[in-house]
Amino acid sequence: MKGLLRRPAPRTLRGRLSLVALTTAALLMTVLTVAFNLVLERHLQHQADAELGNRADAVATTLDTSGPRVRILETVNDRLLDANVWIYSGARLLEKPPSTAADSALTKAAARLAARRDGVCTTVAAGNPGTVRLCAHSLAGSRSTATVVTALDLAPYRNSADAVLLGSLVLDSVMLACTYGLTRLAVGRALRPVGTMTDQATEWSSVGSDERFGGAHQPAELARLGASLDALLDRIRTVLGHERQLTGELSHELRTPLTRIVIELDWWRARPRSEAETRATHEVIAEAAQAMRTICDTLLDDAREGAHATAPGATAVEPVLCRLVDRLGAPEQVKAVVDPAVPELTAGVRPALLERIVSPLLANAVRYARSTVTVSAQPVPGGVRISVTDDGPGVPAAFVGDLFQPGRRADPEDGHDGAGLGLPLARRLARTVGGEVSHDPAFTGGARFRTDLPAG
Repeated sequence: MKGLLRRPAPRTLRGRLSLVALTTAALLMTVLTVAFNLVLERHLQHQADAELGNRADAVATTLDTSGPRVRILETVNDRLLDANVWIYSGARLLEKPPSTAADSALTKAAARLAARRDGVCTTVAAGNPGTVRLCAHSLAGSRSTATVVTALDLAPYRNSADAVLLGSLVLDSVMLACTYGLTRLAVGRALRPVGTMTDQATEWSSVGSDERFGGAHQPAELARLGASLDALLDRIRTVLGHERQLTGELSHELRTPLTRIVIELDWWRARPRSEAETRATHEVIAEAAQAMRTICDTLLDDAREGAHATAPGATAVEPVLCRLVDRLGAPEQVKAVVDPAVPELTAGVRPALLERIVSPLLANAVRYARSTVTVSAQPVPGGVRISVTDDGPGVPAAFVGDLFQPGRRADPEDGHDGAGLGLPLARRLARTVGGEVSHDPAFTGGARFRTDLPAG
């Protein structure tokens, strides 16, 4: 029931602002109209009292109070002066208007005023005429005192006040209608840029556009709104970029274990296999599947928690490097070895993250090496350096600057299926733990990439 009785508020901001402006204007106009009419009524009453005072002064000129008794002098304007005038000597009525009865409401009111003798006024509601204003004026002589009570019909004054009130109400109605219309028009024009900005932000956010609003040539409020929307668009673009990056990195990292699974299945289906060979195939597939799961967990944790995903850890470097080389599946003409001089070093990262950092470097080295890929590790001040060296053609000098740019390859037509994401991924993951992946330009016998990680 309350829901039915409750008046629905406008749903649009323009409607609400217009309603607020209309309500405020209505309250203000009501207060001003009431105050104006009260002041006007007081002013008209003062005018009526002044008119009654002038009549009393005129009547006083016809009274003689120098003797022991009040005496009324006859003048040429007696008939005009006698209209609505009562003359008292003390409590005794000397003269009253000819049209007024002795027991009428006006005569009784005049008698009460004359008895007070203090120059007061009162308003009496009489049947005919309607509302009458009476004022008493005392005249003190040397030997006698007279009281003159004058009356004035307030109908003309009331008619004037009613006409002014009606005009005020009509003017207020017109003003409220104009206020509502102009407010809606002004608010609509003021909010038009906001609607345009909203539509643009929706369009730009869906595609990660580089377009931005800026604050130039905009009011302060719209400039702040534009700055907020620009910041929001930047965050959306960053999120979309991270999403694309994560998708590319996952596809890049999962390609190697998927390839191993496909190769093992093709090899197993090529001819009948013994139970031992089948078991070995299953073990390789299970290992590759576990590697895929580890890759997904590592990259998703890094994407979900940023730098906090790479929580501090301690990992023995040599076992991880040996395991990576064993899983490479390098071509027969390429030999991948771990330098036997690798000391027992410990890196301050988790094993899964260390694998994800070094794996792209090893994969690139095997892809371009002619015969040998060497993995070595050595201590450096405050950390561990892992070097991956191959005897391939090396990195072209013109491409060194774009080496770690996502999606860039020195020669897309070289016959390899790389996506240009491995090196950027390795560097990004290394930097999340305070490390670095870099290319050694001084090495001339092929290519050498170095990974510097904090010590465990």
